[in-house]
Amino acid sequence: MEARRDSVDAFDSFRQFVGLERDVLVLSLAMLGFSLSFQMTGRYIPEYLRVLGTGATVVGLYGSVGNLIGALYPYPGGALSDRLGSRVSLTLFGTISSAGFLVWFVAPSIPPVTVGGLSLEPWIWVFVGLFLTQAWKSFGLGATFAIVKQSVPPSRLAMGFASTEIFRRVGFLLGPLIAAALLAATASFVVGFKYVLVVAAAFGIVATVAQHFLYDASEDSLGKTFEGLSQLRTDLQSLPETLRPLLVADTLVRFGNGMVYVFFVIVVTDFLAVGFSGFGVSLRPDAFFGILLGVEMVVAIVTKLPVSKLAERTGLKPVVALGFSVYAVFPLLLILAPSNQWVLVALFAFSGLRFAGLPAHKALIVGPAEKNAGGRVTGAYYLIRNTIVIPSAALGGWLYASNPTLAFGVASVVGLVGVTYFAVRGKEFDAYAGGA
Repeated sequence: MEARRDSVDAFDSFRQFVGLERDVLVLSLAMLGFSLSFQMTGRYIPEYLRVLGTGATVVGLYGSVGNLIGALYPYPGGALSDRLGSRVSLTLFGTISSAGFLVWFVAPSIPPVTVGGLSLEPWIWVFVGLFLTQAWKSFGLGATFAIVKQSVPPSRLAMGFASTEIFRRVGFLLGPLIAAALLAATASFVVGFKYVLVVAAAFGIVATVAQHFLYDASEDSLGKTFEGLSQLRTDLQSLPETLRPLLVADTLVRFGNGMVYVFFVIVVTDFLAVGFSGFGVSLRPDAFFGILLGVEMVVAIVTKLPVSKLAERTGLKPVVALGFSVYAVFPLLLILAPSNQWVLVALFAFSGLRFAGLPAHKALIVGPAEKNAGGRVTGAYYLIRNTIVIPSAALGGWLYASNPTLAFGVASVVGLVGVTYFAVRGKEFDAYAGGA
């Protein structure tokens, strides 16, 4: 029995799904539906803003607002979930997110509104939609980490996270490909993207209805109290000492990537203006970008398990360093790339390797946590990192407006500082030390 407990099967999630275990089925449907919705739309919104007439500064501001939401939503979202129960919270978050996709759909049609002498252009509603679409993501980040930590032996944490990640990444793979197909079938980006938004909203609605009526709420417990900022302060102060070098390096790497992440689509569609032609198919740059995201995710899925298995031999630190390195150098490689479709395919395939180190990265975060504290440690870690990264996109947008190459170059330099710091100061998790 012990041997069975220590083993982690990457297909456990799929077996549970086929076996119709109720909560696994419901949450898997919801995760797949919203992953499809987010991946069909989120990476294209900067291009949507550009064609609506905004400049690089506004696109960068959009990225920073997204960072702000990512930092602030999870903690109160988790508290609200504890208070209302899982089914009510899931339904509420799903409904709000689905409405957000529809706000994005109508944004170009809303005429400018003057408020206090200030003219609000249609792109303002894209920001409103951002606040809404991200609601579902506020549910359960810390709980996911804690569940894996409780279920998997310390020496197998990376494989445990890999098995849960693969299922979610199916949506990450299919979403951009669906978007690419819809864009390729229409005459212009705006028309095609409106179809994408309608389909994304439909996925969100189906996922919300399914989780509401199929989720078994009998085991839900409702929280009576919330300790508020005092609990948050305690959680931040109790971060394990070994996590601090990882947190510093991770923050630098993510800050650099965050400076230019929202501009990847614009570099492909406008700066390089590269489409695809071959195998009897001709794609505009916007549709080709969806294919590139699909290539990136195929590499991520294919390499995730082998790299996580490799971590059991080499330790977590080298694998995490690999992921950080890909994050750091990709911006500079992309902005200096020639306008060649196959070069971009190769670059985005290379970018997929950053996901290969994600399970090891998560294991290195939650591994040192005390028993029954994995969720709080995870929440505190991401709160610090995501808060510091908030202004990165705004800074990148300001630089991009004057010199795109400079913006991407600075982003890579910041990331490489983080990689170097981690190589020098990063700690190995004891369960993986010596390739144990």
